[in-house]
Amino acid sequence: MRSSITKRLALIAMIPATLLAMIAIASPAQAAAVSVTKLAGDINYLTNKQRELHGCKALKVDARLATAARGHSSYMARGGAFSHTGSGGSSFGTRIRNANYPRPAAENIAYGYRTGLDVVKAWMASPGHRANILNCANNTVGVGAVYAANGTTYFTQDFGY
Repeated sequence: MRSSITKRLALIAMIPATLLAMIAIASPAQAAAVSVTKLAGDINYLTNKQRELHGCKALKVDARLATAARGHSSYMARGGAFSHTGSGGSSFGTRIRNANYPRPAAENIAYGYRTGLDVVKAWMASPGHRANILNCANNTVGVGAVYAANGTTYFTQDFGY
């Protein structure tokens, strides 16, 4: 009996080491990459739900807008900046055109939120951000979510006509 208990305790003691080894397989950057994809998808989905509730057509996700948005989120995350002014003094329109999208419309930014739902709720509570989301003339969107080195998430949502 004592031998059986000893073996069980030894197995239980091994579990945390096994779990730690499994966690170490995925680097923080790999884990973040999966998370930012989900965040962007959630924001796109929830933005379209808000638009539908308010009589606007759903936005189509455009890879060029997503590229511009990720680039700006990366810029903010690297420098800890929070501004619509980007690298080299760029505006959202310049960044969107540089990503080969011809008709920029608007930009929303946020930082520090944990979920896509939290981001969209905050934007819907802000008159300017809400107006961008509910502008029925917008027909495309791209979202970029990027983690800073300290774990803070920076979000950019770019709209196009």
